[in-house]
Amino acid sequence: MKAIRIHAFGGPENLQLDDIDKPVPGPGEVLIRNRAAGVNPIDWKTCSGGGASAFIESLPFCPGWEFAGTIESLGEGVTAFRAGEEVLGFVNFPKETGCYAEYLIAPADQIAHRPAALDPQSAAGLGLAGLTAWQALFEEGQLKPGQSVLVLAAAGGVGHLAVQLAKWKGAYVIGTASSGNKSFLQSLGCDDVIDYGRQQVENLIHDVDLIIDGVGGETAIRALACLTPQGRMVTLPSVTAAEVIAAGEAQGLNVSGIRARPDGQQLQELAKLASSGKVLLNLADSLPLSEAARAHQLSAKGHIRGKLVLTI
Repeated sequence: MKAIRIHAFGGPENLQLDDIDKPVPGPGEVLIRNRAAGVNPIDWKTCSGGGASAFIESLPFCPGWEFAGTIESLGEGVTAFRAGEEVLGFVNFPKETGCYAEYLIAPADQIAHRPAALDPQSAAGLGLAGLTAWQALFEEGQLKPGQSVLVLAAAGGVGHLAVQLAKWKGAYVIGTASSGNKSFLQSLGCDDVIDYGRQQVENLIHDVDLIIDGVGGETAIRALACLTPQGRMVTLPSVTAAEVIAAGEAQGLNVSGIRARPDGQQLQELAKLASSGKVLLNLADSLPLSEAARAHQLSAKGHIRGKLVLTI
């Protein structure tokens, strides 16, 4: 089978298309015939030697943690799925999964059925960003109906889903984005959009109950001024999480980081919301597997509206 792998940590030029053996599912696992794989910043960061590279036991390494595909065969003890069913998943993170490949192995408890109304490309991009937004809002952020939420980088992969999930929960949602993304965010239900290029959110917004921080660093630290004293910030960029948390603690505020974890039940709920039109995953671009290096280059440039996906 074909798979994108790196044989040494480095830039996108290190990604190569290899021929490798098809994997075999073990107990509790399924073999997936892959149709699409989501591309996320953690992918190129890991391939460059950062990100989740500490969890990579050996090279070569096949990136990717989210997918949509068809179950080819079942491992021992799998009863919730059948061969031939269409599924999606966010699996094994942060350990190697290998979703940039024609076939992959997935734990059965970390995948979900793909509703017919949800196309494979959208399904493939839903897992990591969707579960990050879900867990940041509803678990770490403890969001309740009627509260207010500020989403920093609201047009990004996690951000645009966090906006929609917060509105679905009954929150008042404020987002920061470039001026070109204002109408896009309004179409998703954002109640107020702050143009970060022209305005400083900390000078305009005060007493929000929850901040979902997709930027990190000094931007996140300044945004702490937007919180009510009893509010919470959930910061997503791991590289600056420690300094943002420390700044929050110094002000007596509740600030925490998060690393999304696979959860088949939550993913099934997200798939239902997406298939019913209550949550829209915006596809920034869809590229063939052979153009994985280009996908990493696009992701690393930033300012992606929504998600990038590789088709297989």
